[in-house]
Amino acid sequence: MQAITGTGVALITPFKQDFSVDTEALKKIVNYQIDNGIDYLVVLGTTAEAATLTAEERELVITTVVEANNKRLPLVLGIGGNNTAAVTEELKIRDLSAFTAVLSVSPYYNKPTQEGIYQHFKMVAEASPLPIILYNVPGRTASNMLPDTVVRLAKDFDNIVAIKEAAGDIVQAMKLIQKAPKDFLVISGDDMITLPMILAGGVGVISVIAEGFPKQFSDMVRLGREKKADEAYTLHYLLADAIDMIFEQGNPAGIKSVFKSLGLCEDVVRLPLVKVNEDLADRIEGFVKKIG
Repeated sequence: MQAITGTGVALITPFKQDFSVDTEALKKIVNYQIDNGIDYLVVLGTTAEAATLTAEERELVITTVVEANNKRLPLVLGIGGNNTAAVTEELKIRDLSAFTAVLSVSPYYNKPTQEGIYQHFKMVAEASPLPIILYNVPGRTASNMLPDTVVRLAKDFDNIVAIKEAAGDIVQAMKLIQKAPKDFLVISGDDMITLPMILAGGVGVISVIAEGFPKQFSDMVRLGREKKADEAYTLHYLLADAIDMIFEQGNPAGIKSVFKSLGLCEDVVRLPLVKVNEDLADRIEGFVKKIG
């Protein structure tokens, strides 16, 4: 699964001022990633505001990204939820021929036990024709998929090949790296601790900040994987303030503000999200200009 190592980005869904999907902007953003060294693209993750897209809009986003990418980079598709039956049904009926893997979030809101999480992903693994990247993000799901549960899944199902670990806990990430099977991939889902996770043995990141600053962040990831820590940390600290800023008032409002400053799309988000305030927008624009 070398296709999902290095720097992946969680693509946004750009909207026009009337809140419709801006397919031309999405094409520009895909090309911006490819032109600046990103290794793979993640479609319809949390950053895509997938929860507020209609079924028709999700199809439009998929079609637009697949066509714009034109087989240049591996693609990962987000298929997850808190209704196990609905997730498994989508995996069975969706055309996944353009994709390398599926990213599937741990069930949110229901707050399952560790056994419930295991049984959910057992069903997902049995239904999926593609390799699965587990996605642990307790800040959004209200439950933490513990390392022992991840290791159990990795050992029991050959097509569960990786985890996007976004608990923001470097110790938990290190336990995953230590205990998981040798060929199981631990991918950072937290931009701020991506570099230490890679230096500890992680294989890369599925990033938000890299979408706005793809060259600098992907260079940092490559240097980290080469164990060139000093050079990598120079880039980490260059972007650290931006990482804080883009999450200060929520994702993807912050990264969309970066894209507006870059002239790639509007900063429109759908309710219940709102765009960043004027003060933060000004600070983000100043950072973008400084980076150049």
